Amino acid sequence: MKRCEWVGGDPLMLAYHDREWGVPSHDDRHLYEMLTLEGAQAGLSWTTILRKREGYAKAFAGFDPARVARFDRRKVELLLADPGIVRNRLKVESAVDNAARVLEVQDEHGSFDAYVWGWVGGEPIQGSRRSLADVPAETSLSHELSRDLKRRGFRFVGPTVCYAWMQAVGLVNDHVRGCFRHRELRI
Repeated sequence: MKRCEWVGGDPLMLAYHDREWGVPSHDDRHLYEMLTLEGAQAGLSWTTILRKREGYAKAFAGFDPARVARFDRRKVELLLADPGIVRNRLKVESAVDNAARVLEVQDEHGSFDAYVWGWVGGEPIQGSRRSLADVPAETSLSHELSRDLKRRGFRFVGPTVCYAWMQAVGLVNDHVRGCFRHRELRI
């Protein structure tokens, strides 16, 4: 079975690629989770983040933005001592701040999902990449989304993080053409 080149042989990466990456998500918690994890991944490997995913879920209240938005300084200090997550103050604080921004977007748009999917007209962008070398790190759309998120006060949402997030939650189907998931996820 042919997969995208980036998967490698790690069982966590295989499971993530085969079951989750690129699957259109319309769940506000999952969208917030993946934004948090993509931001945490900046400068690290995705394998590292997948290994800490369960720790993140525990530390960040199951990625419930309403609960995370209420985290105070004391809670942030406790998180910075938690070996189950990446203990980077800026990344931890951004996850808390971003939860509050998600709530604001929900108030404005009805859901985080409506806001996010509005960027692609409600349908995934279908990539047609031949190889990993053809997959961009960012696009003009990820730049636009990044600018809007930053304008709203989100942090750790540069164009590269945004594009990785768009791929992860299925806004973009960037499985390479020969990958079995590319065909499965075409709409």
